[in-house]
Amino acid sequence: MEKPGVPCDQDAGKSSIVRSLHSINSQHFNMAPLVIPRSEHPISRKMIDEEALKVLYRLHRHGFSAYLVGGSVRDLLLGKIPKDFDVATNAHPHEITLLFKNSRIIGRRFRLVQVFFKERKMVEVSTFRSHSEFEETIDEDGKIIRTDSFGTPEEDALRRDITINGLFYNIADFSIIDYIGGMADLKQRVIRTIGHPNERFQQDPVRMIRVIRHAARTGFVIEDKTFQAIIRHREEIRRCSSSRVRDEFSRDLKEGAAQPSLELMLRTHLLFSLFPDLLRVFADRNPLNKQDETFFLSLFGLVDQLVKMGRTVPESILYSLLLTPLLKSATPEHPFLGERQRYIYSMQTIRLLIQQVFTPFSIPKGLKEMTSQILMAQWNLRKSINRGMISKGLRTKKYFREGVLLLGILAQAKGERVPRLLRNVVPSDLLPWWPKDFRRPRRSGRFSSSMKR
Repeated sequence: MEKPGVPCDQDAGKSSIVRSLHSINSQHFNMAPLVIPRSEHPISRKMIDEEALKVLYRLHRHGFSAYLVGGSVRDLLLGKIPKDFDVATNAHPHEITLLFKNSRIIGRRFRLVQVFFKERKMVEVSTFRSHSEFEETIDEDGKIIRTDSFGTPEEDALRRDITINGLFYNIADFSIIDYIGGMADLKQRVIRTIGHPNERFQQDPVRMIRVIRHAARTGFVIEDKTFQAIIRHREEIRRCSSSRVRDEFSRDLKEGAAQPSLELMLRTHLLFSLFPDLLRVFADRNPLNKQDETFFLSLFGLVDQLVKMGRTVPESILYSLLLTPLLKSATPEHPFLGERQRYIYSMQTIRLLIQQVFTPFSIPKGLKEMTSQILMAQWNLRKSINRGMISKGLRTKKYFREGVLLLGILAQAKGERVPRLLRNVVPSDLLPWWPKDFRRPRRSGRFSSSMKR
């Protein structure tokens, strides 16, 4: 993958003439917007965060355009509560900070303003942009042309990734403004890129991950041209900053739609472009690939259950689960090796796979080490269960709780039960599917006989 900070689209544009995002997309969309009056859509001001309304109204009262934009409009139309309420305006960043003393400008290339309120609440305000932060205009010689990124509402809508994220709510008259056919796609439950998907994915390949994420979250169908373009351009994801790809991919695992996201990544083979080593597990030549795929997806289905219940799943657990199919194929039982030799072989395999799979992905060193310890702890946990006791040394390890959490998720996916011995030494609600009909026995410094059952 590319080093951080290198634009994804630089190589793709070297052989082409100068072209801008606006000219590309104007071939596909009529610039006259569809304006939907308040009487014809369900969004009410009661549904909008109080602080976001304050920002919108102050901008409007001072003569600026003030729109609620992006995912918040989409979620409100779908009857969901948005995580964030983002605002777009024609006011420039310094003009915004003059209106809001409790604000700061962030960003180098594309500046935006964070407006702060009590209880750590924050509303992000951006000036209408003419192109995305990760797009550049390139001339015939492949040189990046620096241009003013500020634009019009139309250009701001066109530079977004997918149609259902390009809708605006106008505080001036409470209407919805649609430049890109987002309302039609919302009603038809379709995920479609704004502009031609081939061009959009070449400009910024990370858009492929975002298309899959929104399809997974909403349950919408990816429009066929967009779906085929992901398959066609999936290898281009390697041109992007590895840290940026890592952050986008991690969101897919963390936010409650990991299973459908990974399922779509398997169908498009985008997952293999991100993690080539997984291809040998899920390839057609593997006679057990369907079973392995089903089990792999079921693991992340359990992760989604935890997230939807408000549980935080550590990244180390997520990446441990991602490695599970590889470890299964790479560490078969060796009948001629003794227990100590099997342990050493397994530990070496874990460390080798983590380095091989995650180093090109810019996974932080500390996260790789924790993932390694959690995976290696599985051996000691199973050995402790067989012996009927868990040593104090193991229980005091900083990775012990996460190790039990991983073991519990793997056991649930296999239809197995975690012995009471292990459940008694971690919080009783660590995993919601554990039985609640037992009492934690009293104990002193040593395990009682009841805990060995």
